Amino acid sequence: MSQNPHPFASLRSAAQYVRRFRNRPFVVKLGGEILDDPALRQSVCEQLALLWSLSIPLVIVHGGGAGLDKLCSSMGLPTSKVAGRRVTSPEVLDAAKMAFKGKIQMDLIAELEAAGMQAVGLSGQDAGLIKGRRRPPVMVDGATVDYGMVGDVAEVDPTLLQHLLKGGFVPVVAPFSATDGGQVLNTNADTVAAEVAAALGVEKLFFVLKVPGLLSDPADPSSLVPLADLAMLDQLAEAGAIKDGMRPKLTAARKALNAGVASVHLVSGVRPDAILAEVFTNEGSGTMLVAKLDGEGA
Repeated sequence: MSQNPHPFASLRSAAQYVRRFRNRPFVVKLGGEILDDPALRQSVCEQLALLWSLSIPLVIVHGGGAGLDKLCSSMGLPTSKVAGRRVTSPEVLDAAKMAFKGKIQMDLIAELEAAGMQAVGLSGQDAGLIKGRRRPPVMVDGATVDYGMVGDVAEVDPTLLQHLLKGGFVPVVAPFSATDGGQVLNTNADTVAAEVAAALGVEKLFFVLKVPGLLSDPADPSSLVPLADLAMLDQLAEAGAIKDGMRPKLTAARKALNAGVASVHLVSGVRPDAILAEVFTNEGSGTMLVAKLDGEGA
């Protein structure tokens, strides 16, 4: 029986990344398309648990749009989205509270705990974590849109997150913000993840998706863009490659990069160990976004 002559080569290769990222937090955003599938949720949580076990602190921000859609349907509430963002009536806001801080977050925390992590469930209103202001009507594709009870992030106070990270816990944040007057607002989870990443000054922000990453042709899964900067994102947008739910993700990625986050990663939650490959190999597995590519790459 033949044996690998270099059985520890992969471990040695990964060690350089472990040394580089140890004690340097990552922010990871998980969407409903992953969280609604128990097998995918388990796989992703197991990968995150491995990162955490290697002393890479994590802050997890979760959405759950698909779960909220199902709840709204069961309650007879209409679902309306414009440019990938949800229009939120007061009734839909109540449903979002039930979904995001209820089943979705509880199931996620249970899976993280089963994988060996110490997870703590939060929302943006806890300890003044995310201050928001209600979004005024805006122009989208030439039409005026009132998003209702939706918040734009005004300020992030990372103090609570820093205390939890220092204590070895994994904060799990539901996408809400609150005004100074105490009004809770539904806030896009991609935006929350970007703002939290910027406030913490992290090196990496991950968006875990069902697709392999950013595609130059959204209809062709093989058209993966492995590396791009902001100028390339502008080109892809002009070519019509950025559509639907990818639009708020890339808007959030742009905000994070402009705020000093070193890189943003769009990674599959479907492909086995894709998150680990993105962190621990030169080749990666998805799309790495940086503010600007230099002559030597990034």
